[in-house]
Amino acid sequence: MRSYLRHPFWQAVGLMVIAYILIVFIIPALPGSAVVPKSVVLQYMATVLVGVLIWVSDDEARWTTFKEPLHDVLVQPRLKVIRTAVLAAVTLMVGCITYGQVKASVAAPPNLRSIHPAPPSQITFRGKTITLVGLDNPLRRSGDMAAHLAVGHRIYYENCVPCHGDHLDGQGHYASGLNPLPANFQDNGTIAQLTESFVFWRVAKGGPGLPREGTPWNSAMPAWEDFLTEDEIWSVVLFLYEQTGWKPRTWEVSAGGSK
Repeated sequence: MRSYLRHPFWQAVGLMVIAYILIVFIIPALPGSAVVPKSVVLQYMATVLVGVLIWVSDDEARWTTFKEPLHDVLVQPRLKVIRTAVLAAVTLMVGCITYGQVKASVAAPPNLRSIHPAPPSQITFRGKTITLVGLDNPLRRSGDMAAHLAVGHRIYYENCVPCHGDHLDGQGHYASGLNPLPANFQDNGTIAQLTESFVFWRVAKGGPGLPREGTPWNSAMPAWEDFLTEDEIWSVVLFLYEQTGWKPRTWEVSAGGSK
């Protein structure tokens, strides 16, 4: 038994076993710890394996001794049964892993998430019905634009900047912890493609107001109608377009002059 404990090969095997037990069983049992994900276990074990290989190979005598059991299993006639068992075990393991990757799942297929789901024709905002079809930002036709933008600036930096960022690029302090990531308003694939009424709808209703095609990853944005007035949301919409330089998509006008 002592000879095995002094052999580099079995020392390496022992280190790998101890590391696996520590990562999978000991660490999650500690107070305040959680189960380690399989992907993380694989990364840790790969790191331990690299460390073990560096240790056994940094000395030529130890490396030669380490390889002896592997060489014997591969060439010694007396170990033919063990060699066959190892070959069968490796083949079976690879087959099981492959089968697990390609086998048909009984789970329902996921719905493909639409980044810009179709808006409803009308919404209810604090009990008031608002028709979105053909709706433009009412603040563009009334009041002082500079004052509206100042309100939008204040609302954005009081409520939106932790997720959407100082530069409106979706890189706020909380962004990396969210799935999906907050919208990058600087990207030409976001508000540059949308009408202002669409943006108003998404801000007002937030993640809870996403239709089915906007799932399975619901936005973490709250329903801002619970915290902001209608004019405050329209002011934020003005601010987003003014800061990014994008022009909102406009409604098509029919031959009769209606939208």
